[in-house]
Order: sequence, then C-alpha cells, then structure tokens
Amino acid sequence: MYVKKNFGFKGLMNFTGGHIIWLTVWAIGATSFIEALHSIGYEGFKVPWLPLSVIGTAVAFYLGFKNNSSYDRMWEARKIWGSIVNSSRMWGSTVRSYVSNEFRKEKMSDEELHKISKTLIYRHIGWLYSLRSQLLISTPWEHINQNRMVRKATEARRESFGIGLFADEITKSELPQCLPEDELEKLTNAQNTATQIIDKQSQELKKLRSKNIIDDFRHMELQKILNDFYTHQGKAERIKKFPFPRQYGSISFVFVGIFIFLLPFGMVTEFHDYEDFGDWGAWLSIPFTIIVGWVFLMMELVGDYSENPFEGLPNDVPMLSLCRTIEIDLKEMLGEEELPTSIEPINDVLM
Repeated sequence: MYVKKNFGFKGLMNFTGGHIIWLTVWAIGATSFIEALHSIGYEGFKVPWLPLSVIGTAVAFYLGFKNNSSYDRMWEARKIWGSIVNSSRMWGSTVRSYVSNEFRKEKMSDEELHKISKTLIYRHIGWLYSLRSQLLISTPWEHINQNRMVRKATEARRESFGIGLFADEITKSELPQCLPEDELEKLTNAQNTATQIIDKQSQELKKLRSKNIIDDFRHMELQKILNDFYTHQGKAERIKKFPFPRQYGSISFVFVGIFIFLLPFGMVTEFHDYEDFGDWGAWLSIPFTIIVGWVFLMMELVGDYSENPFEGLPNDVPMLSLCRTIEIDLKEMLGEEELPTSIEPINDVLM
C-alpha cells in the first residue's frame, strides 16, 4: 500500500517512463509520415477529429467502468482483511475468557490453562501468515506471469516497491514459532495449510469440550468464530483465484491501443489546418498527442494494476502489516512483554 499522499515525478516516471518513450516515437513517426506526404503534394491523407473524439469518449467511459470495477475488488480485499483483524481480536479475547476451570471437577493450574490459550492463539497467528503466503502465490493472469517485458518490469517493481523490500521468510521463521512441533510438518505440507490450521483448531475445541474445559455454549461460540475465519479466507481466495473478467480487462487495452494509434493522425490534421500556427502547426501536435495518449494509457494502467490486490506490488492490501498488528495484539493479550515490532513503510510502501 502506497502511503504517501501524492506520487512524485520520480514515481510517475518509474511507472510510466517507458511508455512515454514509445508514445513520443509514435507521435513523431506519424507526424513525419504525414508531413512527408504533404511535402510531395499529397493532401488527401486526413483524419477528421469528430470520429476520433467519439472513439475517445467511448474509450474513456469504458476505462471508467474498468477502473471502478478494479477499485471494488481492491476495496473488498481490504474489507476482508479488516474483518480478519476484528475476528482475530475476538478470537484472542474469547479464548482467554472461555478457557477456564468453571466446568471441571478436577481443577487445572493457571499455567496449564494459559498454555492451552497460548496454543490456540499462536496457532491462529500461524493461520494468518499462512493465508498471506498462499494469497501471494502468483496466478496465470497476474503481471509476473506475462510476457518477458512485463515480467521483468513486475520483478523490478516487486524488488523496489513491493514484497522485495521486506525480508519475507514468514513460512520458515514464523510458523515454527506458532505451531506445535508435532503439527508443523503435516500442516505445512498440506495442500491448503490455512484451511487445515483452522480444522486443527476445531478439533482442539472438541478435545477441550470432552475435558469440560469449555461447555457446549462456549464450544459453539468459539466454533462460530472459526467459521468466520473460513468465510474470510474463502472471500479472499475468491478474489485471488477468480480474475477480473478478461473480456473487460483485455478489451479495454485493445480500445486504448486503437485510440492511441489513430490519435496523432487526428491531431496533425487539426493542427496543420490551424492557420495561426503556420508551417509548424503539424509539429506542435506532437506534445499534445503525447499528453493525451499518456492520460488514456495511465487510466488503463491504473485499472490494470488495481484488479489483483494480492500480487505483491506497491498498491496491494498491506497483509504483512495487518498480520503483524494482529500478532502484537494477541501476544499482548497473553501478557507477553517481548513483542515483535510493527511493520513500517519502506520507500513509502507498506506491505
């Protein structure tokens, strides 16, 4: 998540600098071609502005729809993680309150009860980091798996403004601390580790009920929170594993390409026929062609890089920061004093 109020010039150039180069080359090339025709006396090659403006208006509406839909996917992803934060706090507080000697004839020591609560809470922290790691696994439609040029650019963005900024050894370093040793290998080798961790939590609640550490009501309340975690996980996986419909995502790219291809021809015609500009009118169209083309291209790129909120890029949902926030809250509930540090932004990006 980009946390600075505005993108600076350097940030814009890092994002779109390469596109400005080819836009400039195309604008100059198209203008030179038309002027070459005019120099030999051929004046018939003209593209009227009216149909081009109609195309531009249609493309702008289409891009607006795509950007709104992409934003909806990103905002839904953030709301899902907001729900995970709330449910996690409920889990920690409820576990600490419900795990007690109230229903047992043979009382357990406070240390034993604390150990049970700690196991349930730590296992949940493992679920958080497992879910994050699973959501970062790339899918075929994400930028990292596209053609060589896009892939290289995405790798560079990840390294400079994404997950590459943070030492991300979560699965290796965090899970061994969160999961009991006898469960670690089986859970980490599962097809869906996060799913199996919640199931393990459910089986643990069943054992606690059989030992009368919790009663039926408390068992149902705790199981309800686990079911909420399944719901949150399923919603996040739905966004991750179901792409923004490609008929919308891909066609907008084609429309923008058609508009930018035609744009310099319409611009040259307008500027060439404007008498106040004289013989230099056609050449003055070049910067305007670049600016208009860049604006439409930026609208396309904003939507394109917003539709996958779990891609490891700077505009992603800051899952690592949210996991660490929950971890700190839960460990503080347990009374621990050595707490991990919060995740801070690097290069104005919070992951």
